[in-house]
Amino acid sequence: MVDDGASMTQWLILVPTGYELNLLRPQIAPVIDERNVVIEVCGFGTIASGICTTRLLTRHAPDSVILVGIAGALTPQLDIGTAVAFSHFGCYGIGAGSGSEYRTAGDLGWNQWADPETGQCFGDTIHLDGTHPESDAESPMLLTVCAASNNMTDVENRIRRFPSAVAEDMEAFSVAMACRIAHTPLTVIRGISNMAGDRDQSNWNVPAALEAAARLTIARILQ
Repeated sequence: MVDDGASMTQWLILVPTGYELNLLRPQIAPVIDERNVVIEVCGFGTIASGICTTRLLTRHAPDSVILVGIAGALTPQLDIGTAVAFSHFGCYGIGAGSGSEYRTAGDLGWNQWADPETGQCFGDTIHLDGTHPESDAESPMLLTVCAASNNMTDVENRIRRFPSAVAEDMEAFSVAMACRIAHTPLTVIRGISNMAGDRDQSNWNVPAALEAAARLTIARILQ
């Protein structure tokens, strides 16, 4: 696609990978055809997704954004093959140390970014508009990580640092930051494809997770 300036788009759907896009697109095709919807790949991981989201927001100037893809459950309260809409995000991996000695940027006394003009700051968590930081303990968190959990020790370390985290992904925090800076409303929908820390993909169910995520995405657009 040639970037020839911003064009107005009602909905911009962002998907981290082409693999997820190929499974999602046929399922949400009816709303893409009927509504002013654009679907784009935003990139895999915290760095690519933040940079590409900023570029895509400039290109499409959407009224609203939906990030949709898969995630791993950190706790058994989320079933594989279901989907969840999240509004509370944490960032794990930016800071110092690793494992049980990991410290976040906030632990080190740093904001991840502070706007010198507006004073808007981003720490280790982001809440979408309408949610409240003081309700952290009751608001299930999607924890954005720089590398997915490789075993249960990784899972335990992440939950120890972010007790309200129930699932992990690799893009939501970055996309949420880009959308907040651009003053663009965001919805994050994740299909639960696996238990975090389980790298045996024979136990995963990506198609069912994305089918559930597609249903939530359609409902969000049509509401």
